[in-house]
Formats: sequence, C-alpha cells, structure tokens
Amino acid sequence: MRKPLNPLGETEMEILNHVWELGEASVSEVRERILDYRETAYTTVMTIMKNLADKKYLKYRKEGLSYIYSAAVKPEDVKSGLVDHLVNKVFNGSPKNLVQTLVQSENLSEEERREIIKMVDKLEE
Repeated sequence: MRKPLNPLGETEMEILNHVWELGEASVSEVRERILDYRETAYTTVMTIMKNLADKKYLKYRKEGLSYIYSAAVKPEDVKSGLVDHLVNKVFNGSPKNLVQTLVQSENLSEEERREIIKMVDKLEE
C-alpha cells in the first residue's frame, strides 16, 4: 500500500495549482502570478516550492542557476487524497455527510444543484 501524501496548506495548494497550470515553472514565474493579486516574497515562494518537492508533490531540475519545477503528482490524485483526508477528519469517514453539507450550502447555485443531481443519476445507471 502506498503511503498517503502529507496534507497541503492553503498556500502550498495555491502554488501547486500555478505549477499545474504552467506545466513547469521557476520560482520567479510562480511568484509573478501571485503578485497579480497579493504581495509575497521570492524567498517565501522558494521555500514553499522546496517543501512541496520534499513532500513529493513537485519535482525539479537545475537549469543554469535556476530550478525548474513540475508536478510529480497529477491534480486528480492530489484532489482525491485531500477529499479523502477531509472526509475522514471532518465528516467521520462519511462521504454522505460531506455531500449533504455541500448540497445544503446556500452558496450552491440552482445550476450547480442540477449538475449534482445529474451526476448522482448517472451513478445509478
């Protein structure tokens, strides 16, 4: 059995999403994207990207003086693992309780509710 990946913090997930979108990226490239909506230090981004590599979410290669990072794990694998972690830690291992909380959310639009119903109907087929 494969050891589960360490859970991710909010900023780690943010950076990982940028790397997934870019395919591969330097620290500078990721920082530039973050600077579009908030200030952050180069060293902060660098440290988090190194931590993500240590946790096996990112891999890297040296290119000149820079390190170029890319995903070591597929987005769907990370998301699935995080949802499993959430279900176990927050919903006592009950996916039903998670879904119930989601569909009862007041933030859910009518269109999103219809799409969820379609997904459930397809599961029953």
